[in-house]
Amino acid sequence: MSSLCAFILHAYTRPEKSDEFEALFKEYVAPSRAEAGCIEYHMLRDQQDPTLFLFYEVWKSQADLDQHLALPHMQRFFEQRMDYLTRDFDIRPVTMVSPSSAKR
Repeated sequence: MSSLCAFILHAYTRPEKSDEFEALFKEYVAPSRAEAGCIEYHMLRDQQDPTLFLFYEVWKSQADLDQHLALPHMQRFFEQRMDYLTRDFDIRPVTMVSPSSAKR
C-alpha cells in the first residue's frame, strides 16, 4: 500500500474575498511545489462558480503534508481562513489510481 497522502480540497470563498483569496494562494503554489515532499499541487477555480476554489495535492507522506501545514504562512492563513470562506474547507482524501504526471 502506498504511503502517499492525496486529497481534493474545496474552498468556498466569500464573493467579495474571492479575488483576494486567489491572489494570496497563487503566491503559495510555486513554493509549495518546491517542497521536497510535494508531488502534485494544483490550484483551480471553478468556471461556473468563481467563489469555489479546488486544490488537488499529493504529498509523499502524511509527515510531508504535516510539515507543509506547519509552515508559518500556512499557520497564519489557517487561523484567518474564515475571513475568506463561507464555510470551512471540505477535504476529500483520494487514492491515486494513475501514476503522477509530475516530472520530479
